[in-house]
Order: sequence, then C-alpha cells, then structure tokens
Amino acid sequence: MHASLPKSYKNAFPFRLGTTSFIYPDNYIPNVRMLGPYVDEIELLMFESAEEGLPSKHEIKTLSRMAEEFDLTYNVHLPTDLSLTDNDPSAAHLAVEAIQRVIDLTAPLSPSTHTLHLPYDENSQEREVVERWQETAYKNVACLLDTGISSESLSIETLDYPFEWVESIIDTFQLPICIDIGHFILYKIPFDFVYNKYYQTTSIIHLHGVKDNQDHIALNHLSEADMSLVMGILEAFSGVVSLEVFSYDNLKDSLMFLEKSWHQEKDRKT
Repeated sequence: MHASLPKSYKNAFPFRLGTTSFIYPDNYIPNVRMLGPYVDEIELLMFESAEEGLPSKHEIKTLSRMAEEFDLTYNVHLPTDLSLTDNDPSAAHLAVEAIQRVIDLTAPLSPSTHTLHLPYDENSQEREVVERWQETAYKNVACLLDTGISSESLSIETLDYPFEWVESIIDTFQLPICIDIGHFILYKIPFDFVYNKYYQTTSIIHLHGVKDNQDHIALNHLSEADMSLVMGILEAFSGVVSLEVFSYDNLKDSLMFLEKSWHQEKDRKT
C-alpha cells in the first residue's frame, strides 16, 4: 500500500498548491486518489505523446469524477518527446498534432493551464542561430494556435536559455508563463528579476529543490537566500504553485518545509 501524506494542505495558502501525478510509482488514477485529499491541484504529467502512455477516455472520466469528489483541479504538462521548435517541418507538425491531441483528450478536466516547452537544442548561441530558432519557434507556435487552441490556455515554461529569447512570441500571442524557479536556480539565473518582469502573465509556478546540479528534489535543499526570495514571490501570488517533484519523500519533505518557511516569514513580519 502507498503511504499517505501526514496532513492536508488544501486551502492552506493564498495560491493553489499542487504537485505532480508521478508521486507514487503507479498510474494517474491511484496517484490522484492518494493526493486528492491533500492538495488543491494536480499537475498531470504527459511527457510522452504515444497513445499508450496517455490516460484513456475512461480514465479521463474517472479523473473528472475524482476532481468533484476531492474538490480538486488539474493542470496538464504537455508532451516533451516531440519538439515544437524542431527545424524539421514534419517533426514540428507531429508535435503540433500531439499537443492538440493531449489538449483535446484532457478538455473534460478543464485544466487551469497546459504547460508547454519551447526547447533550445542548438549547439551554438550565436546571434544568427538564435534568430533562426526564434523564427522556427514563432512559426510553429502560430501553427499550434491556428488549430483553434486558445493562447490563454497555454503557459510557456522557463527552461535553460534566457527567457527574453521568447519574449516577442509571448507578447505577440499574449501567452501566459510558467515560471520554473528550480530551473532558474539550476542555471544561476536571477529568478526574482525574471518574475518581477513577467509576474502579471505568470499563471503557474513550478517549485522544487536544487543541490549539486540536481533539480526536482525536495524543497529543503534550497539555500536560505533562495527560499527567502521564493517566499517573497509566493506572498503576492494567487495562481498555481506546483511542487514539481516525483517521489513521496521529496513531496512530504517539500510540503513540510514550505509550511515551516511560510509561517517563519509571517512571524518575521509581525
């Protein structure tokens, strides 16, 4: 049997607190059944686009019923095995089709957002290479939106490159943002500066620990300085905060550390 979390964190913060659907080594429904009583939202991870890796329509109906049962919402992490920024038009077209398929499949769940990667896989950061990548990304995002997917239903995740590289895409298509604070810490990018610039369009924050070049671990591995900045961001945030970890121990430790840090910050200001 799977171990339950020690306590519920539903409605504990001014933001909606969530975590991933891969906390227990099991499928979507057992994870939601175990996590639903304890968090506000679950990030349904659909990293792989193959049909056999996605929930069936019957499972989607079950997930919908469980959302009502547990007073729960979902967000969806779109597939990452196909790239919307692929230079090969046929590969990019397959990515568009896969993204559209997942969005259509999960529509009955009314996800708060669908998080999308725009990966930079080039071997150079020379200006000409970056500009060519930007043109490809722009064109393929436009193709995705031409399918009828609404821009506000998406959130573009911060990855391992300067986020201003996609700023024109964000602005032109009015796309919301997924701020992955762990990625910023891992790649030594000042995340408070980026958040302050984009906070008005940030719909979801991915939060996880980082240590020794490893991310997606328990939150208590963050430095005191980084956690202080995180607390400053979360105090004024009312969107979704997803603890993007992938094991029970990392989630339990993250929840306990987040609660402790939250109360310490409140006590410090009173």
